Amino acid sequence: MENTQKAKWYHYLAAFFAGMFLANAIPHLVNGISGDPFPTPFADPPGKGLSATWVNVLWAFFNILIGYFLFRHGKISGSNKISLLIFFIGALAISLMLSIAFIDKVKI
Repeated sequence: MENTQKAKWYHYLAAFFAGMFLANAIPHLVNGISGDPFPTPFADPPGKGLSATWVNVLWAFFNILIGYFLFRHGKISGSNKISLLIFFIGALAISLMLSIAFIDKVKI
């Protein structure tokens, strides 16, 4: 599907956040379906305590839904290399931030 309109600044913003939401879904979905509790914003304390696996699965699918919506509306495509780059920068940004935030959650 070709995008016939030129991307505007808010399409790039949507691309960035699409990358963030979709990358954030990965650890929650993997831990949720693996049966491992993992921090979510609903834990006590938020982002530090562990949430039930089903909460992580629901949180992952919420992130996927929002990420998909933003991806579609961000005019991200192979023909729009800048939007694709910004999408991956968003995914990298949240991945690095979460790797630091979850550094204490070590499985032995």
